[in-house]
Amino acid sequence: MELVRATEAAAIRAVPFIGRGDKNAADKAAVDAMRAFLGTVNFDGLIVIGEGEKDEAPMLFNGEHVGNGRGPACDIAVDPIDGTSLTAAGRQNAVSVIAVSDRGTMLDASSIFYMDKIVTSAAGRGVVSLDQSIADNIRDLAQAMKKPVGEMTIAVLDRPRHAGLIDAIRSAGAGTRLMLDGDVAGGINAARYETRIDMCVGIGGSPEGITTACALKALGGYMQGRLAPKDDAERARGVAAGLDIDKLLEVDDMVSGDNTFFVATGVTDGGLVDGVRRKGPMIRTESIVLRSRSGTARRVIAEHLAEKWL
Repeated sequence: MELVRATEAAAIRAVPFIGRGDKNAADKAAVDAMRAFLGTVNFDGLIVIGEGEKDEAPMLFNGEHVGNGRGPACDIAVDPIDGTSLTAAGRQNAVSVIAVSDRGTMLDASSIFYMDKIVTSAAGRGVVSLDQSIADNIRDLAQAMKKPVGEMTIAVLDRPRHAGLIDAIRSAGAGTRLMLDGDVAGGINAARYETRIDMCVGIGGSPEGITTACALKALGGYMQGRLAPKDDAERARGVAAGLDIDKLLEVDDMVSGDNTFFVATGVTDGGLVDGVRRKGPMIRTESIVLRSRSGTARRVIAEHLAEKWL
């Protein structure tokens, strides 16, 4: 619940900036709120996956210590708003996210900003691979899920770099769910059994990939990733940091161990959680809390007295 309070605070503080066109102002408000609440948590948290560096937004820094220093030593991945552009535009699927694992278990991929990813439910284990074509992955997953290819829905970030991938998905006979931003939620929805998304693919942020891996530990879904440096200089930085750039990463390569927590609170409405809503004197938030050790997914609906926040 301490982690939930931090994502709730970040989401609530971002609300005045929804639809106002200033993503950095929204992100700063969320960062400040999250940092303040994380400072009260009973742990020694080390931020391994920070946010904001690639787009020069306000940051919770890689290497920053959070918490009160008492309690367990943990690795932390944070994104006070996954979907700052969505928030600024007033679009759906922006969330505030924290993922936690035991100290030394979270891959530090901060020197490479992007990662090629494929995420599915448990049905994809041993079936899909980044080494296969997207058409083969769709066909094989459809067979494993016992559904027609024509009923498959594939989530992809709507980016120019994915134009060929999107064409290939549609040529294979499947439909697309194009995401403007927020591939953490896209990956989680691909792993959950009750959604309409069967697979999430494409190149997105490496921080979001590590964060998604924490969630999949609790959901039992399947994921592969491969770091995708944008140029030779970034590749060299990754090699200098000790990363195997060409390795096909499984979930355990991204987050080892079986003790992870993932928390997300909705900023705007989306397929994963509802966004923050004002209801008279109350502010309502919805969060999802995933814990790998117990394999549980909990939803937390909270009502906050508005006068405490305004």
